[in-house]
Parts: sequence; structure tokens; C-alpha cells
Amino acid sequence: MSGLIGKKIGMTSIYSDVDGKSVACTLLEVGPCVVTQVKTLEKDGYTAVQLGYGNAKEKNVTKPLLGHFKKAGTVAKHKLVEFKTFEKELSLGETLVGSDVFEIGDFIDAVGTSKGKGFQGVVKRHGFAGVGGQTHGQHNRGRHPGSIGACSFPARVFKGMKMGGRTGNQRVKVNNLRVLNIYPDKNLLLVSGSVPGANNSYIILQK
Repeated sequence: MSGLIGKKIGMTSIYSDVDGKSVACTLLEVGPCVVTQVKTLEKDGYTAVQLGYGNAKEKNVTKPLLGHFKKAGTVAKHKLVEFKTFEKELSLGETLVGSDVFEIGDFIDAVGTSKGKGFQGVVKRHGFAGVGGQTHGQHNRGRHPGSIGACSFPARVFKGMKMGGRTGNQRVKVNNLRVLNIYPDKNLLLVSGSVPGANNSYIILQK
């Protein structure tokens, strides 16, 4: 599976040429990504290509990694991701941009980290309706989960019960986003739909 590393710029909307409706879409900065390592079956036990994206300060990178980047002939990178297959053979230090891998009309998958929302209750986290109205003594139970256990049998709360807890800040993958446009001069990609994560967060695009 080939792909690239990018960054989420933000969301916008365009009008579809097919039915004239407004389509929500996301603008992504894809690349430039540098080939920092080419793994082979003989040496590493599997074949893959490691790409680096986003320049990092040398003081924030360990010395072994600095030597790793120096071998590839590039500066320190912030994000490293491995991809299994590419259509063409890549060499160490080669640079890839969005137009090298993706084309208009392609369907791609986007992997990112969702926005963290902290500790949330059941209404926000799971879409509960709350206990109900303000009558019958329920004046302070509007957003509570209600009863969570059974009676004398099984006399416990089952594992996995939907309750309040930490929400978001998880790895999320969205499938089949269509590439609507490519801007090669600015390394930008316009894809349909929403992409997980906040603006300026790293996104992994897979073809």
C-alpha cells in the first residue's frame, strides 16, 4: 500500500460539476516527503519504504536518528512512516509530492488522531438522551446515565458498559475519500469529506 504523509490545512466547500450541489471537502498539504530508508527482504525481512515529513530541530532529535537522516542526505524530520508498496522503485533521499502518487479521481484513506475532548459524560460521549424531563423529582438528573446495573442477578455491572470517560484523541481511519483536485505548485490536495484531527495535525494518506 503506497501513500504519503501530510498535514491538515482546514475544511472548505466546492460546487459539484455533476449535480451542482455544495460538497464539503478538506484541504491537505501532502509532502514533500523524503525517502529516509528502503527496507529489503534480505536485510530487514520485509520490503517497505520509510518516508519522512516535516523538518525538526536537531536538538530535539536523538543522535542515532540524526545519523539515520544524514545517511539519507536530508535534514531531521519530525514524522516517519513506513509504506509497503510503490508503483516505481524508490531510492534513498528521493523526494515525493502529492502529484507523484495521487491523481484526481483516486479514492484514498486518511489516518489521523481525532480531537481530544477530555473527560465527557454519556450525553456527549455516547449520545444518551439523559434521564428525562424535570418532573417527578428529576430536577437534577437531566444529563445523567440513569440505572447501570441489574438486580440481585447478576449483581454487577457488565464490562464495556457505556459510561462517561475520556473522549477523542484516538487513531481514526476514514476510508474512500475522493481526490477532487491537486495543486502541485503548493503541494496541496483537495479531498471530499472530513479528515480526522485538528488543523495542522499530521495525516497519513494511503492509496
